[in-house]
Amino acid sequence: MITSTSNRASALFIDYENIYYFLKNRLEDGKDPNDRTIHLLRELRDHLADKWNSDSVLMHAYADFERIEENAMGPLYLLGVTPHYVLGSDHKNAADMHLAIDALTVFYTRQEIETFVIVAGDRDYIPLLKHLQQYNKRVLVASFPDNVSGDLLQIVGKERFLDLIQFLPAGVSLKPATVNREPVVLPKPPTTMEEAIATPVAARQFRSWRKIEDERVRRALEVALDHFRGKTEIWVTPYLNKLRSEMTMLAEYERKALISELEDVGAIRVEKRRGEPNDYSVILLNWNHPDVQDLNPES
Repeated sequence: MITSTSNRASALFIDYENIYYFLKNRLEDGKDPNDRTIHLLRELRDHLADKWNSDSVLMHAYADFERIEENAMGPLYLLGVTPHYVLGSDHKNAADMHLAIDALTVFYTRQEIETFVIVAGDRDYIPLLKHLQQYNKRVLVASFPDNVSGDLLQIVGKERFLDLIQFLPAGVSLKPATVNREPVVLPKPPTTMEEAIATPVAARQFRSWRKIEDERVRRALEVALDHFRGKTEIWVTPYLNKLRSEMTMLAEYERKALISELEDVGAIRVEKRRGEPNDYSVILLNWNHPDVQDLNPES
């Protein structure tokens, strides 16, 4: 490790569970993810000193260490990382909150810390990052590309994103990401005059259909079918909320673009509705589109 007296002081805040469970699910060799995690944290620390002229004077890691199969606290301590036990719960943000509070405490009490490195990828950290940036602190995010929120990446900028894959030991590879899909059963399109009358005329006016080739667009259609089955109209705002939770790796503008792409291929139609106090937009599904029928075997 190359260090310099002119190096900036940095503080690392590590969502240890985020890294550990990602590696546990994705390592090809099936070896202990603790060893891999400790290795990449050591390499990350050295990389910050060598490439970013930033010495890691504070390093903190957060996890429910009792749930982790192998002892991680000892190796972390020897690496110079202070482990913080966070009581496990059904609420994922327990570690997020602890990490954010400690980062703000350092920000307000350690003025010599110029660089904050957040080793995590959840969009929950966006308010923390924006606050640090507002006061001219250098903020870096270190995570795996498949495990980082697109919104968070947009806030920090790609040039300040550190891909953790580069810090894994040579020869270690990751399994490709998988999406668990279950067939959904949705209502059939109108088959009687009464049903047709109850269906808005606009629902039968779609653009000429094209088969969906982009996997992200197809996934966006699945989200609509999974969460809004039986709805004759899908409000755009609740649908975007579902996209945020289901497709976290995308930025907000990319999620909105998916709606436009679904309309372009004729799978949906977006319409304005008058409302009080504000107008709103709804999505109408094209039940005759082959991709909609493919995801809805009974239609």
